[in-house]
Amino acid sequence: MELVTQNGQPASIIGLAGNSGLDAKAVAMAFEAGVNYFFFYNLEFESLLEGLKPLIAGKRKQILVATGYQERDISGLRAYFDSVRRCLNLDEVDVFFVEYVSPDDDMAQVQAILDELYSWQEKRLVRYVGVTTHNRSIALELINLGKSQVLMHRYNMAHRKVEEDVLPSAQRAGIPVVAFTCTRWGTLLQGHPHWQQKSPTAADCYRYVLNQKAVSLALTAPQNLQQLEANLSVLNAPPLTPEEIAHWQAYGNLIYGTGQDAFETQWV
Repeated sequence: MELVTQNGQPASIIGLAGNSGLDAKAVAMAFEAGVNYFFFYNLEFESLLEGLKPLIAGKRKQILVATGYQERDISGLRAYFDSVRRCLNLDEVDVFFVEYVSPDDDMAQVQAILDELYSWQEKRLVRYVGVTTHNRSIALELINLGKSQVLMHRYNMAHRKVEEDVLPSAQRAGIPVVAFTCTRWGTLLQGHPHWQQKSPTAADCYRYVLNQKAVSLALTAPQNLQQLEANLSVLNAPPLTPEEIAHWQAYGNLIYGTGQDAFETQWV
């Protein structure tokens, strides 16, 4: 399966995600550069939503609008979905995720949410049903059981064990992967005491993630227009060389080892 817009264009390799500090102008700026995938976790990302409204009004078939819901109650899910459609004047949401599926979840509840989403897909209210998770075992289970049409998963230079199992499995199953936390919450950009060379830029981080064929796109959530402009350079950047890949893997190994809590290092 391939993520495509309503007029059949493939999803851009960079997707713009909401950030509270980002100007609404970022949406038009990203679209003009070639970005057609826009994601928001909830309706609190007002700048992204305001930027999306004129784009949806004029170029709806050329973009993918993606969001999701992290609670496990059907009534809340329905209320949120209705709010999204009213806010953006949408008949159909392109990608809707069950967000943050974790080992603490009751999988029966997760399945109930998925069943609801697939019923919306049959009614042409949702085009793709997806799941977001940081957990490799859960990702593999969802892939193997065919539970998710799109997988949004943590992946970056430091968190690389997905390269061994999740990404190959997703590729074999034809499930597009949306990579998030590509800069590892910004820590990959901060350097390391034992790394004497230049630290990666955010663009370097996205290029590393996109080197994997299973990854359809990488999410970026810049804090301002200057960061966005720098990150958009990835759209026209060449693939990393084998030497560059090895270089950034060595750096990622150092950063992974400085995880400050279990969330940063468990599962991957």
